[in-house]
Amino acid sequence: MLSQTVEYALRAATYLAISPEEPRTVDQIAEATRVPVAYLAKVMQSLVRGGIVTSRRGVGGGFTLVRSPREVRILEIVQAVDPIQRITTCPLGLASHGTRLCPLHRRLDNALESVEKAFAGTTLAEVLAEPSKSVPLCDFPAGRKPSGK
Repeated sequence: MLSQTVEYALRAATYLAISPEEPRTVDQIAEATRVPVAYLAKVMQSLVRGGIVTSRRGVGGGFTLVRSPREVRILEIVQAVDPIQRITTCPLGLASHGTRLCPLHRRLDNALESVEKAFAGTTLAEVLAEPSKSVPLCDFPAGRKPSGK
């Protein structure tokens, strides 16, 4: 249901949320999140255009979140790279349906609405703070724990 681009963007944003004040290069993010560098560079530019992250060139530069992880919602990240496409008219183009969705497409759109609501109600800080017995894909830097700032 969600594209690979969304998955990569979520991994990158979550990694940046671990140490929000510390700029990370695309190479550092790619290594930590196991995302191909060339693809990640494009994803990061979409996140910059979407107002999720900022980038700074030069020594000490890299990507950082624009706002605190407590303020960045998962839906914002998704919409910045591959917006959820709600179903507003018949996908088959049936004139008889017009803007009234058939029962199947109405249910599909309801599912998309539920996903939007779940993502809108979840921040990066909440994701990092959630207790889990799973080993994270993105290991925390040595001696660091997620700050959730």
